[in-house]
Amino acid sequence: MNVFKHLIIIILAVTLSNCGGHSDKKNFGISTNATNNTIALNQELELTIQNPKQFEIESVKYTLDGKNINKTTSLNDFKLGSHDIIATINYDGETEIAKQKISIVNNNAPKVFGYEIVNTYPHDITSYTQGLEFFKGELYESTGQKGESKLRKVNYKTGEVLKNINLADNYFGEGLTILNNNIYQLTWLSGKGFVYNVDTFKRTSTFKFGKSQEGWGICNDGKMLYKSDGTEKIWYLNPETLVEDGNIQVYTNKGKIGKLNELEWINGKIYANIYQKNGVVIINPENGATEAVIDFSPLKERVTKHKGLDVLNGIAYNPETETIFVTGKRWDKLFEVKIIK
Repeated sequence: MNVFKHLIIIILAVTLSNCGGHSDKKNFGISTNATNNTIALNQELELTIQNPKQFEIESVKYTLDGKNINKTTSLNDFKLGSHDIIATINYDGETEIAKQKISIVNNNAPKVFGYEIVNTYPHDITSYTQGLEFFKGELYESTGQKGESKLRKVNYKTGEVLKNINLADNYFGEGLTILNNNIYQLTWLSGKGFVYNVDTFKRTSTFKFGKSQEGWGICNDGKMLYKSDGTEKIWYLNPETLVEDGNIQVYTNKGKIGKLNELEWINGKIYANIYQKNGVVIINPENGATEAVIDFSPLKERVTKHKGLDVLNGIAYNPETETIFVTGKRWDKLFEVKIIK
């Protein structure tokens, strides 16, 4: 055997030895009573440690969302959505971490609400509506599409534009909300949002998104901003720092609801358009539970049909009339409605 062949044999032997002699297999796992890793909010979560090698376990500590939990735990105080259960296991002087994903869903199916049309008003048929909100009796609107995006104040009864600014052509405007005399306007894929003075429309600052990346819809409860990003998540934004401070995940009793778009805060709940669905979901902001749904699809049959007509988007609550206003992308009508529970 020559030196070259001998060297090849040594390399192969070492490689095979290294491949077969090392294993990253974990010693422990977590078993739950969740069916297909899904459990309802009103159920108790039951946990056990998988220990196939029969190690002598000295202690186990469980956490869910960073909170310490017991091996049997009520889920009533937890948010809905996908979460990691983490078990810290001490055994034979060693410590090992085991993880298991579960989805917590709502324990009730959403209610189905109806509506009645109170009034119909004109709406700019060219506006690709993304955000809609009342402030001191005036309607504010944000529109999308590059080269067409704008921020405006509108007389909702006549459709007259009272104030308007156009965004730079490279921005695609999205949702807006007004808090402490500031207008917060999102953009879609640029990762940025803008803050304006509500009286002058002068831009006062720009903020960047965090983990949410995309801008879709935004609303506020008078203290906190809530932002959607086109997924099932709604993010908390501190209005002073505009930093994302956690989120809720919007779920029914069956699973998540994605493509959450325009948002509106109405009497302690978040109302959200679902992109391309012509419907609105009513969300518990504490845990993400979908409490009710409203099908607004018949409204689209009442607007003028044209080539650019698109889906329902835009929901605003007028506290002076205690009614809700809805429209859509390039709709020529704005509908004032009352919800029937």
